[in-house]
Amino acid sequence: MSILHTGVGEALSPLVKPPITQEQLRRYADASGDHNPIHLDEEVARRVGLDGVIAHGMLSMAFLGQLLEQQLSGIPGAFVAGLKVRYVSMVRLGDTITCEGVVTGRATADGRETVAVECWAQNQRGEKVTTGSAILSLPHIASSEVQA
Repeated sequence: MSILHTGVGEALSPLVKPPITQEQLRRYADASGDHNPIHLDEEVARRVGLDGVIAHGMLSMAFLGQLLEQQLSGIPGAFVAGLKVRYVSMVRLGDTITCEGVVTGRATADGRETVAVECWAQNQRGEKVTTGSAILSLPHIASSEVQA
């Protein structure tokens, strides 16, 4: 279902990311400039006392951004006006991350529609690893203009 058709209290289409790999972490580090060995190397993470791998909130935070961009794809002039995220729990190599969200509010003003969204990323065990809230800005489209 499109964000244009999602009402308050309704869920967004989820985004499922394949299991996290070491190569994916290296690509993320290259793209973000974050080459902290704690984030990239399981042994280093263990030596500094982290449980298992990776303090990878950053990767799951990026996934929430992808979830929102997925919702806006194909809507000219739509954009993420604000995104606040909070890292909650460890993300480990091999975790499959599912990003989900719920529309919590909608308002129209000045020819634009503002959509408030609560979102989260969770691992395959159903544990939330990152939570967030976002404001999406859409061009206001009258109901008669919306294509199903």
